[in-house]
Amino acid sequence: MDFRRGRKREDPEINLIPFIDVLLVVLIFLMVTTTYSKFTELQITLPTADAEKAVEKPFEINVTVDAKGNYTVNNVPVAFHGVASLADDLKRAASIGPDGRPLAAPVKGPVIIVNADQFAMHQMVINVLEAARMAGYDKLTFAAQTGGQK
Repeated sequence: MDFRRGRKREDPEINLIPFIDVLLVVLIFLMVTTTYSKFTELQITLPTADAEKAVEKPFEINVTVDAKGNYTVNNVPVAFHGVASLADDLKRAASIGPDGRPLAAPVKGPVIIVNADQFAMHQMVINVLEAARMAGYDKLTFAAQTGGQK
């Protein structure tokens, strides 16, 4: 038995009006709650220092290592016979002032500046670092050129 004969068949339809209403309410909610801020600018206040600049320059010893294995200490060529002899040369340079005259007492803790050629062997630089350690100097820095060579 077929009981559906007397009824007219309706096509199902989707009512989009309530869906659109809900989307508009969500959109309005998001627009109201969103904060608009600029992320490209950072407003920071840096701390200030009231210390004065160092008036006197620390005593420096310049050690140069070239690609051929030659060492100079304050532009004076030294023969490398081992790390201990290089440490003695560093101590000797600490007892001579910038004007070339001997100081009354050796400088305690000079800054060792290592000027190494880019093609110098790594071991030559390590020799300078080890000699500075043996001489008791713990302030070391490396010199570098600014910019690249063309």
